[in-house]
Amino acid sequence: METYDLLVVGAGSGGVRASRVAASLGAKVAVVEERALGGTCVNVGCIPKKLFVYASQFREQFERGRSYGWQADNIRFDWSVLRDNTQREIQRLNGVYGRVLENAGVTLLQGHAQLLGNGRVRVNDREYTAGRIILAVGGWPFVPDVPGREYAITSNEIFSLPELPASAVVVGGGYIACEFASFLNGMGVETHLVYRGELILRGFDTDIRQMMLEQMKGKGVHLHLESDVTEIKSEGANLAVTLNATKLLSSEAVIYATGRKPLLDDLGIENTSIELDGNGAISVDQNYLTAEPNLYAIGDVIGRMELTPVALAEGMDLAHRLFGETNGGPGPVDYPLVPTAVFTQPNIATVGLTELDAKNTGVNYDVYRASFTPLPLSLTTSTEKVMVKVIVDKSSDKVIGCHMVGADAGEVIQGLAVAMSAGVTKADFDRTIGIHPTVAEEFVTLREPVS
Repeated sequence: METYDLLVVGAGSGGVRASRVAASLGAKVAVVEERALGGTCVNVGCIPKKLFVYASQFREQFERGRSYGWQADNIRFDWSVLRDNTQREIQRLNGVYGRVLENAGVTLLQGHAQLLGNGRVRVNDREYTAGRIILAVGGWPFVPDVPGREYAITSNEIFSLPELPASAVVVGGGYIACEFASFLNGMGVETHLVYRGELILRGFDTDIRQMMLEQMKGKGVHLHLESDVTEIKSEGANLAVTLNATKLLSSEAVIYATGRKPLLDDLGIENTSIELDGNGAISVDQNYLTAEPNLYAIGDVIGRMELTPVALAEGMDLAHRLFGETNGGPGPVDYPLVPTAVFTQPNIATVGLTELDAKNTGVNYDVYRASFTPLPLSLTTSTEKVMVKVIVDKSSDKVIGCHMVGADAGEVIQGLAVAMSAGVTKADFDRTIGIHPTVAEEFVTLREPVS
């Protein structure tokens, strides 16, 4: 029976990082993966999504170019070119992940892992033991039990469809649903977004949510709020989608983006002392340890923040805790200061507290906000706007939240996240000279609070 110091289940972002770092610290490591290397992010998440977002932006850029004197006639979009080039890029990245593991001296065990308890894991028909085990199995798209759910697809299928649908119903109101609706609409698909709530993007700042709703409407996405899909039927080439048992939509495709669930099927957690929280995620302590001795979990499966950089940081932190020097690692993840972006059109990015967070935690705060037409659109007929918002703790003058809607918002907020991690104050913002003319300079020229 082969024995390892560390056995990692899942070769996504967090699992590969944890295994590679642990191996570099001298551990004998194996990682188990039953699908393609790279996990959700590489194969059906961040990478293909962002490439599709880029593709969907060209139609507007061609149109806007007319106001700058460019004539682009007879423009057409070939779905197969985008799809096939994206799949080639994914395969290239699969190879990169494989080489990273090989160069680090990590053994790759291809197959399905099942926990047996007491540090034992079965992979296919072989059994292995490990001093420590890390679960980094990620999540899987959730589709509710709606009549006709077998006709729906998810993020697992959307990037490899044989044809681009002429119309689509996207179900959900979170960042994945809004991103899908945005890039489909940008590619010329008649797009409907169905969400059971009153306002999309729950958890984001309210001003950002409201502005993004208007932006999506302005770009032609058909929004159906406070609506539930109650049935899906096949009607020839189309699908008949019933909302709230009365309203009917006809569409070529129905795409569910109603969240993801931890991928625990047939993992053997019943053979361990692992406990799950109310959302079905694995419960861990501050050191990622489950209720089972020497069995840890990181990434989407613990449900803290389902973001690739978070899984990477958790994997690195845990590897150093287990095999490194006491104070030699990067330290724990500072979850409240994790920046994130939503690649809608236009983009959203955020770091720190929302205004509602600040209010609910009793912070005495000021809000600085501006909304305007960005310079690149000043010659066009576009109604797209930019919003920048800064939340400041009055008592300390520290900037506790930065939010933006606008092109390349993630690029701007990433820099502000560095500043906030270093404890930046509003006075620091005010002393900083802006780069003119840019959208980013607005963050350092806001002078009067709006509340």
